[in-house]
Amino acid sequence: MFRISLDALLILDAIDRRGSFSAAGVELHRVPSTISYTVSKLEQDLGVQVFERQGPKVVLTRAGEELLKEGRYLLKAAEDLEHRVRRVASGWETEFTVGLDSLYSAAWLESDIVAFYQVADKTRLRITRESLAGTWEALLDRRVDLLVAAPGEGPAGGGYVAEPIGTVQFVFAVAPNHPLAAVKKVLSKSDLYPYRAISVADSARRMAPRTVGLLFGQDTLTVPDMRSKYALQLAGIGFGFLPEPCVRAAIAAGSMVVKEVEEPRADEHFSLAWRVGEEGAALRWWLQRLRETDVLQRMFSEIASNGL
Repeated sequence: MFRISLDALLILDAIDRRGSFSAAGVELHRVPSTISYTVSKLEQDLGVQVFERQGPKVVLTRAGEELLKEGRYLLKAAEDLEHRVRRVASGWETEFTVGLDSLYSAAWLESDIVAFYQVADKTRLRITRESLAGTWEALLDRRVDLLVAAPGEGPAGGGYVAEPIGTVQFVFAVAPNHPLAAVKKVLSKSDLYPYRAISVADSARRMAPRTVGLLFGQDTLTVPDMRSKYALQLAGIGFGFLPEPCVRAAIAAGSMVVKEVEEPRADEHFSLAWRVGEEGAALRWWLQRLRETDVLQRMFSEIASNGL
């Protein structure tokens, strides 16, 4: 007979994330006495202490940490099984997650989301944003079901389908008041090194992070997304490569200056990507919908209208 139930693991996970029995009860819609009883029964059945009480807060013991670390794999497996069973029964995924590169806003998907809910109101939809290699990792780790405008080449090893949707030119840009704006020649590495680069952080958790256009040992300001990078370069705080469609208006207005560099950044390729063997109705719907229009043009039109 199993002494560890999925319900007990679910409660342990909520307590660990929320920091107390009462907060976990609120999240799970359980009374505190039920939470406390479940933990006590689990500790009694296993013969180990799972939590240490520190006033109103609780922390995991080493045994509890190990239990929850492995238990979260079981919870994820159970969730995946539930989704698969329901998908087989209805054809529609219980939950469907669309992953965007951090360059793009979910706002441009507004009309697609409205149309999706008209045909799939029982499927929970999630929109997430990742950066660089983190987009591909999210797909392979099953944190997202479809990548829209995934950048660059996918990781080796396969397990996914990548459908190219276009390329974007990147330009080296600085504010007019940045010292590099006054340099009257093609910029070399030695010209760039004394100044601060601004880089978007890769959201990868396991995979090797991807870096673009950085010099070893250079002062680098790392930001969470392209919107932040653009704003800080516009303020003259640093330099870097930016998507040409995103800075086109700023260049025309004279608030950004494009400089020629000895080592320009290659055009970035973007793709739709999904896991091999996935055949749910939500995935088919999104692929058909996105194939009907020029995805990149739509994305950059939204940026041009509302700003980066």
